[in-house]
Amino acid sequence: ARYAVEFSREIPGVHITLYHVYSRISLATLASKDEGSRQLVSEAELKSVQEKIAEGNTNISCVAEEGSFVENISDYVMGNYIDMVVMGITGSSRITQVFMGTNTLNVIRHINCPVMIIPPDAKCTGIKKVLFTSDFKDVARTTPFVSLKKILDEFKPHLDILNVDSEHYVELTEDFKIEREAMEDKLGTYNPNFSFLRAYDFLDGINSFVESKNIDAIITVPRKHSFLSQLFKTSHTKKLAYYSHVPIIAIPY
Repeated sequence: ARYAVEFSREIPGVHITLYHVYSRISLATLASKDEGSRQLVSEAELKSVQEKIAEGNTNISCVAEEGSFVENISDYVMGNYIDMVVMGITGSSRITQVFMGTNTLNVIRHINCPVMIIPPDAKCTGIKKVLFTSDFKDVARTTPFVSLKKILDEFKPHLDILNVDSEHYVELTEDFKIEREAMEDKLGTYNPNFSFLRAYDFLDGINSFVESKNIDAIITVPRKHSFLSQLFKTSHTKKLAYYSHVPIIAIPY
């Protein structure tokens, strides 16, 4: 929540909604006053967060609803023309990490706007350098350039485009050269820097690049076998720690 307030400070007219869904309780003994109490408690907790992070920002509101988290947030995003959802990812135990990861991936799959995932130790120092990861397969058809350009136009960062593959050698194959040309055709006005990295571990490759280039955020297009899925499903908790300071922006495909 603090990160969302900080990074949006430089964007004129931004309104932030602190959003919470509390689960349904299907008990015959649950009185209407009990249900009302849950609503009041949820709203009070959100107000408490709002007071901690506001720092003079009056463009913050609170919404608490009963229901299913993914369904409710999907409806709210669509009904209120939300431009971006900002979520946290944390958890000291493997169980919590899996639960948070599953929730986050489900939200990404079911809503039609970008989702920014903020790791627990993220410090907002501005989004000046952005990394876009691509598999360089059928780029023109499978890359959501409209959504990607909207983010780039908003933050105006330096853009790095990275492909990680275990098969890369000194010279790119003709297929990769064709896909790079297609990417340049769409994003050339942003003066992107292209990198093709040979690495057997996809996450290790991205991590090395992020650290060496001082990347502020990673943009990715979630696919069935995307690095987001790998990140949340990996059995090595150190892989999660790699991104302790780098937010990830997932754009819908």
